[in-house]
Amino acid sequence: MASSSKPKSNYEVFLSFRGIDLRNTFLGHLYKALHHNGIYTFIDSEELRKGDQTLPALMKAIEESFVAIILFSKDYASSRWCLEELMKIMECKEQKDLTVLPVFYKVDPREVRRGSKSYGKALAKHESKFGKDSEKVEQWKKALFDAGSLSGWHFNDGDESELIERIVKEISTLLDRTPLHVAKHPVGINSRVVKLKFMLNVESDDGVFMMGLWGKGGIGKTSLAKAIYNDIFRQFEGSAFLANVRETSKGCRDLVALQEKLLLEILLLKQRLVVSNVDAGTNLVRDRLCCKKVLLILDDVDDLRQLNALAGEGKWFGNGSRIIITTRDKHLLTCHGIDQDQVYEVKALEDNEARELLSKHVFQTYQKLKIKTDLVDGVLNYVEGLPLAIEVLGSFLCGRREHEWKSTLKKFSKIPHKTINNVLKISYDGLEDNEKEIFLHIACFFKGQDSEYIKRVIDSCDFEITIGLEILLERSLISMEHGIVEMHDLIQLMGMDIVNQECRDDPWRRGRLWLYDDVLDVLSRDMVILANIVKIVLFVFDSNY
Repeated sequence: MASSSKPKSNYEVFLSFRGIDLRNTFLGHLYKALHHNGIYTFIDSEELRKGDQTLPALMKAIEESFVAIILFSKDYASSRWCLEELMKIMECKEQKDLTVLPVFYKVDPREVRRGSKSYGKALAKHESKFGKDSEKVEQWKKALFDAGSLSGWHFNDGDESELIERIVKEISTLLDRTPLHVAKHPVGINSRVVKLKFMLNVESDDGVFMMGLWGKGGIGKTSLAKAIYNDIFRQFEGSAFLANVRETSKGCRDLVALQEKLLLEILLLKQRLVVSNVDAGTNLVRDRLCCKKVLLILDDVDDLRQLNALAGEGKWFGNGSRIIITTRDKHLLTCHGIDQDQVYEVKALEDNEARELLSKHVFQTYQKLKIKTDLVDGVLNYVEGLPLAIEVLGSFLCGRREHEWKSTLKKFSKIPHKTINNVLKISYDGLEDNEKEIFLHIACFFKGQDSEYIKRVIDSCDFEITIGLEILLERSLISMEHGIVEMHDLIQLMGMDIVNQECRDDPWRRGRLWLYDDVLDVLSRDMVILANIVKIVLFVFDSNY
């Protein structure tokens, strides 16, 4: 199992234990059961522990595992190795979201926490060796207290096979919640995840927190949402990532299917619950999840109905839950009661990030082609930090020569790349007619102009410009900087292409003209038509007289 938040590892579970006898009995049976269920487990050989050279390998195995099982037995604390492992495990629990499950094997959890009986004797021996006020021993005591306070399994007597079955089932359930693939080259994502984690304040269980990821199409909202999901989902009792909500919820039955999927993933059901209609599904989601701490991500939401059906209110979920919504429509988040300070605007990549991402897509082979800096800069200027465009064009240009780069840039400066254009056009297609017309006017004539000037001109054309501009801002189709209306070059190109498609070969039949040659062509043709009309009128006049 691989995760974007952890390096690849051959192991999913790390077993921490003490004693060869235990290894040959209970632990050996547990290891075989985990292995039989396809769960790759690290178990070290105590007889191979010679000196400190093995310690780094053990620490690395802990860091790369997803789950650590600590088998507390009577003489666990007598081993310095075990206590070092334990310290590392608890450190990774805090810093790397390692799931820690203790098994108290024929020992009372209170002995582990308080350092009494066999644990007290073992710690006393360590103190006599390292000193009563030894910082190392104090760290071990704290690790024992913290681990001993965790919920797990307590076994004194009975059927060991039954306990092993329960442990394997619990581990299997945890590992069924697999991380998501984020991106082939997740450049610039980690720094944004850090900011998001700060906003989410996952450590707090006070109430339910809803937040939005907002930005234009192709800006990387989904990739960022997947990355934050991978980073924190193991801290919740249940989690679900519902992708492409806009596409998969076009009808009422589709919303029902999403409700069923949400319940299936969060509750880890073996089979899907049957939901009769959206209203029944709403009640079911609320009733089944109201006491459960969950992580829910709703990706690409574009309609309030979707939010009402899937995450209507915070009280649907248990305390500590986090609901993340990705959308192109900022106003949708406002309507759902999400404050502006709970909205994270996903912005374009920084220049150095964009260059790195382009290089990773373009120069994939060992034998890298030499491409002039001005051509690379030309591509970077064209994409303006939009990750989708960088990925698409970078892959297209991979392995191509300089003359092909020049031709590509020339081609796409006139006609946008179909894949990129289709993603950007989704935002335009969701507009009402008033906003569509205003958008096309800005794309063709008013990019970089003062907003007050634009309002005066377009208002005179009988459009509702004030609300129109606000909606275009909310949909990330335009931005406002110091009163100047700006627009991403690729979004502008998309708008111009919509107008050109009215009649690509004949500018006279288009609703807007902005190129000098097109205007000249139409005016010249009009002059010819006007001259011919004058000739006809004069001919008729002369004929009558």
